[in-house]
Amino acid sequence: MTVVVGYLAGKDGVSALHLGIEMARSLRTSLTISTVVPRPWLTPSPARIDAEYAHWAQQLALDSHREATRDLPPLAEGLDIHFHTVQHRSVSGGLVRAVEELNADALVLGSAAGNRRGQVVIGSTADRLLHSCPVPLAISSRGFRGCESGCLSRVTVGYPGTPEAVPFVQRVAALTDKLDVPMRVVTFAVRGRTMYPPEAGLHAEDSILAEWADLARNTLARLRVDGIVGEAVELQVVTGNGWGQALAAVEWLDGEILALGTTPRPTLSTVFLGSRGTKIVRHSPVPVLVLPS
Repeated sequence: MTVVVGYLAGKDGVSALHLGIEMARSLRTSLTISTVVPRPWLTPSPARIDAEYAHWAQQLALDSHREATRDLPPLAEGLDIHFHTVQHRSVSGGLVRAVEELNADALVLGSAAGNRRGQVVIGSTADRLLHSCPVPLAISSRGFRGCESGCLSRVTVGYPGTPEAVPFVQRVAALTDKLDVPMRVVTFAVRGRTMYPPEAGLHAEDSILAEWADLARNTLARLRVDGIVGEAVELQVVTGNGWGQALAAVEWLDGEILALGTTPRPTLSTVFLGSRGTKIVRHSPVPVLVLPS
């Protein structure tokens, strides 16, 4: 078992390395830095283009491993680290193959380019892997550098309060037991831009939002009553005038990660996280961990 970090020379993968180290230490396993290189042509070229192409792909892997070694922080010292190269026509397909070949516990990626430091940005590769990754997928925030301990400090579960999400909470509870870290369950009650017609007034919106929050607290309490979570698990309802305000209202620990679940969809073209999950990821100030359904 190992934690796999997708890494390519020239890309901003340092934050993924830091998150991968935290996860590997917390899981008490090794770290494997995997680079996907293009698959060479199957038929030889008379102009030896295929040989040059293969040499370029090999050099790309070597450069990635060399750069990753340079970027490893001091907290990686003592960790069992391996390098892995896989040939594939797509980065997402290659990383899925790496996860399967290495029997990985989790896959870690860095955020795509974005405007704001600390923001989780899902790029094209991560978007495809949300539909196909067979293991938990962790995505670091931009500029993430981990915490002093080098381990995860807590896992917060984004719980929508639906019966379908209860098994997901159970899975995260089992994961936190394995990680030996505290767990927190948070439900977000967010006022939308056009929650109700203007003639209803803000007072009506506040009343409805308060009712939603009370209902969410009762739903969270059922998790403890039904034995889904233990007494030590913190349960919290957070309200806000939008997702940005709601996520900012949560107190986050250094080294914390936000866990979200996915639901089966009839077609791959459907956003796997759903609109709610996508908004949470967009405004999350900490790395996210997405568990496949």
